[in-house]
Amino acid sequence: MKADQSLPSEVSIEETKASGDAGLGLEYDFEESVGYWMVLASQAFQKALNDELAPHGLTFRQCQVLGWLVLKGPLPQFELATHMMIEPATLVGVLDRMEREQWIKRTVDNADRRCKKIQVNPQARAIWKQAICCARRVRAKAVEGLTDKQVSELKKTLRVVLGNLS
Repeated sequence: MKADQSLPSEVSIEETKASGDAGLGLEYDFEESVGYWMVLASQAFQKALNDELAPHGLTFRQCQVLGWLVLKGPLPQFELATHMMIEPATLVGVLDRMEREQWIKRTVDNADRRCKKIQVNPQARAIWKQAICCARRVRAKAVEGLTDKQVSELKKTLRVVLGNLS
């Protein structure tokens, strides 16, 4: 993938510089931006994982739901959406499909009848195993060519960035 493929208007960095947009304050050094590279890497990782999951009838978002529920246990729907960094309304469609597949169950929270708690059903065990295999393949591909030390430093650096922004 070229570095300038994700520019909003699909105008290359070179075209932006050549067009004289600098006088309008539109010039930006995308390739020097840490955020630019993190977003591109994140999008590429999500696409690769979606591509791996698709043959199993699973999406990246569904995998995220299962992952958070496996990690944290049953969660209120709004809290699950917060962990996934999406709007609760966006999550509803994902959960509807997962409930039809019997991968999850929604129950009313006894403490707050307006709140729905989401939990993993035993039927999700097989698809979760497939998701883990897919995630491991994508993770291995993502760090291909990096040493163990580089991978460790990358994780450490990304933790610091995440902490700074949280």
